[in-house]
Parts: sequence; structure tokens; C-alpha cells
Amino acid sequence: MNNIVAIVGRPNVGKSTFFNRLIQRRDAIVDSVSGVTRDRNYGKSEWNGKAFSVIDTGGYIKGSDDIFEAEIRRQVELAIDEADAIIFVVDVEEGVTPMDEEVAKLLRKVTKPILLAVNKVDNGAREKDAVEFYSLGLGEYFTIAGMNGSGTGELLDKLVEVLPELPEATEEENPLPKFTVVGRPNAGKSSFINALIGEDRFVVTDIAGTTRDAIDTTYNRFGFEFKLVDTAGIRRKAKVKEDLEFYSVMRSVRAIEHSDVCILMIDATRGFEGQDQNIFWLAEKNRKGIVILVNKWDLIEKDTLSTRDYERKIREELQPFTDVPILFVSALTKQRLLKALEVAVEVYENRKQRIATSKFNDLMLPIIEATPPPAIKGKYVKIKYCMQLPTPTPQFVFFANLPQYIKEPYKRFIENKLREIYNFSGVPIDIYFRQK
Repeated sequence: MNNIVAIVGRPNVGKSTFFNRLIQRRDAIVDSVSGVTRDRNYGKSEWNGKAFSVIDTGGYIKGSDDIFEAEIRRQVELAIDEADAIIFVVDVEEGVTPMDEEVAKLLRKVTKPILLAVNKVDNGAREKDAVEFYSLGLGEYFTIAGMNGSGTGELLDKLVEVLPELPEATEEENPLPKFTVVGRPNAGKSSFINALIGEDRFVVTDIAGTTRDAIDTTYNRFGFEFKLVDTAGIRRKAKVKEDLEFYSVMRSVRAIEHSDVCILMIDATRGFEGQDQNIFWLAEKNRKGIVILVNKWDLIEKDTLSTRDYERKIREELQPFTDVPILFVSALTKQRLLKALEVAVEVYENRKQRIATSKFNDLMLPIIEATPPPAIKGKYVKIKYCMQLPTPTPQFVFFANLPQYIKEPYKRFIENKLREIYNFSGVPIDIYFRQK
């Protein structure tokens, strides 16, 4: 699991520009997640060989100045609660503002590493202006220019130095699969887990949580054995009433990064909302297996087409990754809960399946020969060989004479064919075309 770094500060100081630079720079970027929220506020970064997750707290504030202040306070308090380190971004053009002082007052009480980044310092004169930020009482500051990247190297050097050392992942002989139950508050995650565990408490061993709110429970019944990670702690606190969207994503990050399969619970009475999509794309971008459970199905007035229509709506929202199992359950009446477990185990097996190279070529090459990539500028692309890569999640490489001419639609065609032949339901797939 990665450390979490939160970027905080008042609006328009350049947090998002700095965030985008962090997750896209040549040697620092691993993944930029566009679907996680419309504000692109979660990404993965790496510096000097140390990986970390970055959360941009921007993009959520609407309203007048006094509302700004309350919202910023909430976000800073949330970052203090959840992050391992905090980067506080201020703007040299505007100097120290009362809102900066408010944020600094909150941060001075914190024992976690706080790095003060003075942004928009792109010449010598502004370098001198930055001195006034010593008055915030946060000690040393770093001058950066988010637009052109100057100074970010020194800041990141310091960041990876102060990030806490994570415990080494112990290699278990036969590690149990980790199934994490995620979803927005009140979707029924706790009821689902309680219904599964039932009264037979002797089959449960509680292991101290990997995060403050996620508790690993070893589940061993009905022929299944796995670790069930309860993220019922993805809850609203009184102090983050309106910030539910951001709060849930931040809480979900750790739990999802740490799992093999994410069981996403949605509330049938509320539909598949934006927040459910955010958590879905967070799991997809982290390449986890995914099962969607539509809970509280017993509360819905149904006709013969209800299930089909409801499922169709969800799949429309999930495009292009629609090969995901969707089950309609009720934690209260225990309807289809065992089926949900069976499907989660199946998705776990799908995710770790390995296909022999000779068989893979025998099946895929005739399909490619019958439907080759379209010729571009009179050049014909020939794919001669393919194989599955030895990676923890399904990744496939196809060797071609002109891989640069293979476009996204053909890549999707290959993925669809792969999914038709092999069972990769609920599992994101990566496909690469390389020079042979």
C-alpha cells in the first residue's frame, strides 16, 4: 500500500496545476486517473523509487468567501485525518492572506510532515517576496512554479524523505484473497458483512486493521476462505457534511489499493450515482477485480423488466468497461448473498488465470488474420505473435511490424474478442502492441 499525500490550500493558488505536474511528470508519474472524479483529484506518483498516492483537495468549493472558509477548513481537517503527509500550497502573487493564516493555524497543531510550497515563483524578484511566508510559522518553505515545474524536484526530494516507512509486506505462504466491501455511506456494507458472518462467530478471526477503519476478517464458511475487508468506516463525520464525495473517495483509496476484489455496494433506492461511479473507476484504474451488488432490492417495486432496465442503466454508465457482474441482493433478507460470494471468488480466479502462449496464439492469430488492423497511409500492419505477460493482473502483448499505427478502436476489438473467448468478467485487462 502507498502513503497518501494530500495537497491543500485555498482556491486558485495552483493546487491542481501542481497536482497534474506531480502525476504526469516523466520520472514521477505512474498513473493519472481521469474517471475517479470529474475533478481528477486522485493519482499515483513516484519519486526516487518511492511510490505514493496523491489527493488534490481542490475542485469542491462553491459559494461565497465565508463558505469558502468553512469548506477549506473541512478539507484541511480531512487531509490531517487521512493523509500521511500534507503539501500546503500558497500563492506568492497574493502574499499571505487571512485564509492562508487560518489553514496554517490548523496545520501547526499537526505532528504529520507538512511541506509549505510557495507557488508561482518564476523569477528572482518573486523569490525574495516568498520570504514573508515564514510568518505562517511552518518553518522552511519551498519555492515552486507549478506551470513550468521549477523547484518541484527539491520539494519532492524532501517529501519522499519525510514520508513514513511503510511496513514491509510479509510474504505469506498461501495468502488469502482480499475482498474489500466498498461503497458510499448507508449503502448497506455493514449489514452485508454482518449477514455473511452471522452468529457463527467462531469462524472469524479479527486482525488489527491495515487502516484506521478497515478491519480484516478471515471468512471461512460454505467452502470459501478469504479475507473480508470491511470499509464500513467510509462514513460521514459531522464536520464533513457536504464533502461526502471527496471524503468517500479519500477513505476508499487505501482500502481499494490493498484488495484483490472490490465488492461495490450500491443502494437500489438511490440508483448508480456519481459517487458510486467514482469508487468504481478508482477500483478499475487500480486494476482490481470488481463485483457490483445492488443492495436493498427488496425495497424496490418491481415488474418483469425492472432488473433488466436497472442493469442496462448501470452498464451505460460503466462504458467502455461493461464486462462486470451485477447482482441484485438484499442484506436484510439475505437474498442472493451466497451467490455474491461465489461471483466474487470467480472474479478473483479470473484475475489470476494464466493462458499458455501456444494456445493463445492458436486462438488469437486466426481472428487477427481474418480482421487485421486497418491500413493507414498504404501501410499494412501485421501481427505475428502474442502472449500474456507474467504480471499479477491480466496483461497481453501483441508484436507487430508497425504498432504505432494500431488505434484505440482496434485495441477495443481485440479486448472484446479476448473477453468472448476467455472469462475475464469483472477484471480490467491491459493490452499492449509492441515492435516485434
